[in-house]
Amino acid sequence: MGGAASAEVIVSVAGLDRLKKENRGTKLQFPIKWDEHAAEPPSPALFLCVPRALEKEKSRFSLSSVLPVPAPCPPLLPRSAVPPFRRTKLTATTAATVAASREEGEEGGGQGGKRIKPVFSSEFSAPCLIIFVIYDFTDIIILFVIAQVPVANIRNFCIIAHIDHGKSTLADNLLQLTGTIQKREMKEQFLDTMDLERERGITIKLQAARMRFVLDKEVYCLNLIDTPGHVDFSYEVSRSLAACEGALLVVDASQGVEAQTLANVYLALENNLEIIPVLNKIDLPGAEPIRVAKEMEEIIGLDCSDAIQCSAKEGIGITEILHAIIQKIPPPKDSARSPLRALIFDSYYDPYRGVIVYFRIIDGTIKKGDKIYFMASGKDYIADEIGVLSPGQLQVDELYSGEVGYLSASIRSVADARVGDTITHFARRAEQSLPGYAEATPMVFCGLFPVDADQFPELRDALEKLQLNDAALQFEPETSSAMGFGFRCGFLGLLHMEIVQERLEREYNLTLITTAPSVVYRVNCVNGDTIECSNPSLLPEPGKRNSIEEPFVKIEMLTPKDYIGPLMELAQERRGIFREMNYITEGRASIIYELPLAEMVGDFFDQLKSRSKGYASMEYSFVGYRENDLVKLDIQINGEPVEPLATIVHKDKAYTVGRALTMKLKELIPRHMFKVPIQACIGSRVIASESLSAVRKDVLSKCYGGDITRKKKLLKKQAEGKKRMKAIGKVEVPQEAFMAVLRLEKEVI
Repeated sequence: MGGAASAEVIVSVAGLDRLKKENRGTKLQFPIKWDEHAAEPPSPALFLCVPRALEKEKSRFSLSSVLPVPAPCPPLLPRSAVPPFRRTKLTATTAATVAASREEGEEGGGQGGKRIKPVFSSEFSAPCLIIFVIYDFTDIIILFVIAQVPVANIRNFCIIAHIDHGKSTLADNLLQLTGTIQKREMKEQFLDTMDLERERGITIKLQAARMRFVLDKEVYCLNLIDTPGHVDFSYEVSRSLAACEGALLVVDASQGVEAQTLANVYLALENNLEIIPVLNKIDLPGAEPIRVAKEMEEIIGLDCSDAIQCSAKEGIGITEILHAIIQKIPPPKDSARSPLRALIFDSYYDPYRGVIVYFRIIDGTIKKGDKIYFMASGKDYIADEIGVLSPGQLQVDELYSGEVGYLSASIRSVADARVGDTITHFARRAEQSLPGYAEATPMVFCGLFPVDADQFPELRDALEKLQLNDAALQFEPETSSAMGFGFRCGFLGLLHMEIVQERLEREYNLTLITTAPSVVYRVNCVNGDTIECSNPSLLPEPGKRNSIEEPFVKIEMLTPKDYIGPLMELAQERRGIFREMNYITEGRASIIYELPLAEMVGDFFDQLKSRSKGYASMEYSFVGYRENDLVKLDIQINGEPVEPLATIVHKDKAYTVGRALTMKLKELIPRHMFKVPIQACIGSRVIASESLSAVRKDVLSKCYGGDITRKKKLLKKQAEGKKRMKAIGKVEVPQEAFMAVLRLEKEVI
């Protein structure tokens, strides 16, 4: 075992209300006096871990006794081991993780006794020392110091599933059953830390957590990575899989195999993961686990004869899942003596500590204080703090091959610690970096502009920090005559775009305007060049281009047979090309179309759910670029083109889109002192037009009868004034009009 000398501290606090919000991230060194009959302490040295809140009060701690405990531990400590000054009852103290609670007035005399209640009780074979630390002679803090778990007992796994099939609820139960999270700390979707995730009921960011479980007198370390389920966050899933050896494939026993289930299985197979099928929600009245298991075998080709049936909500079958993880998922390779190679799979920016890196060690070991080197960025740092995610950050002195942990090294530049980079030692560098990840390819683009122009620097900083946490986000500066300075941003999908905008507004207090989403077009120019254009305003003039190609995607819709007709009609409306249809079961079909990505960035997903009454699901993948009859639709107001409102549309839809935009602008632009024409144009040809009538003063109000030539003279003079005003006047288009038209573009394009 590579470096078995390390020790880890698991803390459990009895009583003391102020410790309910304990932070386990602070280590305090204590001089430990060993009992004369005690065995030698394990190397390196034991340390105590106490809450940050008590850091200033460490002098009030005193060591009562240290007891050597043989392996396996006896299930009950003798009463003689209890400190003599207080009547205290200890039961089953050999649990791998202990939850403590105070029971006043029970077996403790007049002052109220204390009972320590373990989450589970079991003997285990790891060498163990139990330390009693007394706080103010009133409350007892128990620390279990357990030797480093060997690599053979480490399991790295993730949970993958279609959206809303119960991944986060299952993760909650695993954390609670293993004692990683105590019942009093538990809340639904524990690993979903963002408010946005809780409000929407979806997982957006991957999260890691370390658990301990005892099976057959062996302590196992289980590293869980919870992953998103929506197709827009598949890049997060792929990064999670690269840090694991196995995966729990969770399928709703009432809904069966969905589109994203298939996509996740293919990702897992590409990474050579051991897949454990889990049928969740068996407590629902409509659950059909036998049918769904057969469906999984037919569609996926996975042996589901021993698929685990569970209910994450009711806590049924969770122990069986833990046993399967240990028995079926292989341990990581033990290569602790090789040069360090650790793969960064996630990171975020902390305003006080800089960039915090989450990594998986593939080879070697890392210690606190090591000088490390980032192979892609070429930067070197000192590892100020390393630790594990339990799921809060818990500091340790050393991590070994196969383990998942975090690192803080006072990294201030967000560009120095990118996802997919390889960490190695500065002095003993690895010869070859790890493969990392394929670069995420944005599929949808839009402009982000601050409402207040003074917030442009804050928007740039926020995007840089968010990109560290969301590697699929891409952006570049953009200038608009109407909205000032902003950024052109690339996203994996519409939900991804919406989530990024909300995170920028919530987490960084920005107020933003977004332009209509668009895709990347490929333009073949007359001079033979091929350019990629994500912004309609940058499209070359018609005389300088031969053709425009647009991205196509292959979309697979899984639906009950009753909704095949409406969904095929939807795909045909969006210029879809039918490819094939298969009945995967007697009542469900798979429909495959190829259609332009631009037709999907609107309300396609909403329409799919609406026309199937919520039963259909979809998954799509990029298939390439194809030439199509596309045109640039310009909007001109008073003869001046308004670039932010320009868009690229198919020629057949240009008139419909142009008519809708001009009518909407007529409603929103305030009237001026002169007539304002609003036109939708393709090149120099006007295809739709509306006029905003001028605000007119009644110049005839003082004329009471008399010669008609007098009235004509006044009207002619007014018309000449309007003409001069139109020649030199500028039309003010309010922000509200831009925002309303952009919303309209999202609906009609």
